[in-house]
Amino acid sequence: MEINNNLQLNQNSYVNKTRELEKISSVNEINNNSINPSEQEIVQKVNVKSSGLTQVVSNVNNGLTSLQIADAALNEQSKILDNVKEKLLQASNDTTSDQGREDLANEIKDLLKDFDDIASNTNYNEKTLLQNDREDKSISESLELQASSKSKDIIETKPIQSNTEGLELKEILNEDPNTFNTEDARSYIKTIDNAIDTINTFKSDLGSTQNKLQSSSSNLVSQHTQANTATSTIQNVDYAKETTNFSKQNILAQIGAYGIAQSSNINQNIVTRLLS
Repeated sequence: MEINNNLQLNQNSYVNKTRELEKISSVNEINNNSINPSEQEIVQKVNVKSSGLTQVVSNVNNGLTSLQIADAALNEQSKILDNVKEKLLQASNDTTSDQGREDLANEIKDLLKDFDDIASNTNYNEKTLLQNDREDKSISESLELQASSKSKDIIETKPIQSNTEGLELKEILNEDPNTFNTEDARSYIKTIDNAIDTINTFKSDLGSTQNKLQSSSSNLVSQHTQANTATSTIQNVDYAKETTNFSKQNILAQIGAYGIAQSSNINQNIVTRLLS
C-alpha cells in the first residue's frame, strides 16, 4: 500500500526560500552559476572589460604624470635661459667692467651646467625624459602611451633633446671667461633666443599630448563607470523585491510544513482504521 504526500511541494518551497535568502545575504542577484547562466556570462565579460579599462586608465595617468614632470623641468630650464640672457645683455654693455664681464661669464657657465643637470636627472620610473639617457645627451626616444584597450590606440610623444648639446649652447658653456667680451655676449643673445624658442616648442608638444591623454582618460573613466553600472544593474539585489519574495517563500514553506503535518495525521488515522 502507498500513501501519497506533498513532500515535493514542501521541498520546493524550502529551496526557493533558501535561494532568496542567499541573494539577500550576498547582496548579489547572481550568486550561483546555475542561476541565470546567460546573465552570469555577460557579467564576466563586462568584468574582464572593466579590469582592462582600469589598467589602461592607470597607463594614461602614468603617461600624464611623466609629461607633467617633463613640463615642469622645461619650465625650470626656461627660467635658467632667461637668467642667462639677462646676464648676456649686461655683459654686452660697454659700461660693464672686464672683471664684471668675467664674473658674468662664470655665472653663465654655472647656469648652463645646472641646465644640463636638469636634463640628466629628469626622469619618470627610471625613464629619462629630456634626453636619451642620464649619461647620453643625444635625443630622447618617443614615448608610446597606451590610450585604450585596443592595441593600436597609441599616443606618441615627440623626441626631446633639451640640453646644451641639443640646443647648440656648447660654445657658450665652453667660453673662456678671461677673453669674454661684449661682441661675444651680443652674438650669444641670438643663440639663447633660439634655445628659448625650441624649449617653448617642446612645451607646446607636451601640452598637446597631455590634452590628448586627458581626453582619453575622461573617455576611459566614462566607459569604466558605464561598465560598473551595467554589472551593478544585473548583479545587485533589489532588497524590496527579494525581501518580499523571501517572505512569500517563507509563508509557503510554513504552509507546506503544516500541510505535511496534517497529511501525516490523516494518513496515520487511515492506517489506524485499516488495521483496527
